Amino acid sequence: MPRPTKGPRLGGSAQHERHLLANLARQLFIHESITTTEARARRLRPYAEKLITKGKRGDLHARRTVMKKITDKYAVYRLFEEIAPKMEGRDGGYTRIIKTAPRKGDNAPMAVISLVLEPVAKKAVVEDAVKTAKSAAKKAAQDAVAEAKGDKAAEAPAKEAEAGSAAKDAAAKAEKTEKVAFAGAVRLDEGSADAPDDEHRIKGNEDSMKYHVPGSRWYDATVAEVWFATVEEAEAAGFAPAGGAAAQKVDA
Repeated sequence: MPRPTKGPRLGGSAQHERHLLANLARQLFIHESITTTEARARRLRPYAEKLITKGKRGDLHARRTVMKKITDKYAVYRLFEEIAPKMEGRDGGYTRIIKTAPRKGDNAPMAVISLVLEPVAKKAVVEDAVKTAKSAAKKAAQDAVAEAKGDKAAEAPAKEAEAGSAAKDAAAKAEKTEKVAFAGAVRLDEGSADAPDDEHRIKGNEDSMKYHVPGSRWYDATVAEVWFATVEEAEAAGFAPAGGAAAQKVDA
């Protein structure tokens, strides 16, 4: 009797193992998540991911190849027509395994194996998020330094120093007022993560000229000085959706 090359065999024979894996894959494609023993989940993972790769090909030969292993037509239909399109843009890693409590009785280690159907974050969205986070951190550091300098200037007894500080503040305020006044927008003296009122809730980042709508990714981490009431006002002012229009299709 030949020895298996990938660890202990799941069934009593090679044919039994093939039927067992095919049945587990069928249940996985139909229900998208199943609970089984950890050993079976680990053996099922490469088996199912190879079938998903064929499902992404979508041609007749791939369909016939899958039908040789899984004879359930509904499971094959789910694989090619519903599951495979959701895997577009994902190169591997189609399943995940999460360990659960051992099974009662024989104390066998159990696990949940499920399909990874979440959309893949585009590279442009990630880069924009990193840029926004760096901009917010840089601005926070500058505000902290400016606040520390302001405290030292307030403690200085010399009136000339106070007059010079006041002149610098006036120049800074004048420079802020010289910035472009966007129609329908509310401008804050200092950037904030909280909306100034219930109407103006769309954040505008002047450094990147991007806007973020409530509920979108990285909205809470963005510090903005310009706030808009509608997306139309933000786009009319020259702001573009952060990460693209698809990333900002959240009701404001």
